Amino acid sequence: MKGLTLGKCILLSVILVLGSGCASTQNSADPSQANQAKGDPRDPFEGFNRTMWDINYEVLDKFLLKPVTQGYVAVTPTPVRSGLRNAVENLEEPANLLNNAAQGKLDGTMVSLARFLINSTVGVLGVFDVADMMDLSAKEESFGETLAVWGLETGPYLMLPARGPTDIRSTTGDVVDSQVFPMQALSSHFNLATILVSVLEGRARALEQEANLQSSLDPYSLVKNAYFQNLEFQVKDGEIESQVDDELLDDFEAFDDLLEDSPPVQ
Repeated sequence: MKGLTLGKCILLSVILVLGSGCASTQNSADPSQANQAKGDPRDPFEGFNRTMWDINYEVLDKFLLKPVTQGYVAVTPTPVRSGLRNAVENLEEPANLLNNAAQGKLDGTMVSLARFLINSTVGVLGVFDVADMMDLSAKEESFGETLAVWGLETGPYLMLPARGPTDIRSTTGDVVDSQVFPMQALSSHFNLATILVSVLEGRARALEQEANLQSSLDPYSLVKNAYFQNLEFQVKDGEIESQVDDELLDDFEAFDDLLEDSPPVQ
């Protein structure tokens, strides 16, 4: 759950808008035409992807995801939402463990193991993040990030219906992570429930800030650049040169759970 779904890409895009000083106001040219004229090697299917962006953002999000999220936030108490989110994240710890190990990160491996054992027992199946209270913060790693560390490139950028931005490497990583215990042992109904919680929580965190996305003349390109910057941020564990200032990077880290993707339906 380390990539971006439709709802989850919005906040990162907003952060980049603010960090760049809304550069779109400094250039009256149409960014989409400029991008298409130059050709982005990361985005060979841009025509298809832009169509999917319009469907996702202008139809699915506007008429389905956003209204459902607003209803979810209105009727679900904050402690319940926190417990659901913690439980879903706890299910990812075994995958975090394996990916930390595959990347040679011993500390991350041991922290992920400790977090899963503590939160699954003392934390009542992960509902309470007791490990975090013990200064054992999550060391999240996906198989997509592991493939990147091993030298595999992202492959083509894709905007998929309902899912949002992704790439071949990240999608492959999500499929592999979904087969790690206990994810592969979950029933289809429980698996769908975990996906729903993850998506709704991600979209909920962007509700108050999504209007800033509209300050860009080309939200599609903004989201794409945000997506690739987030990939680099994750693979390099935040050790990248960024145009975003320190305060916005603090926001970036604070919203780390927003930038996690939901596992594919099995």
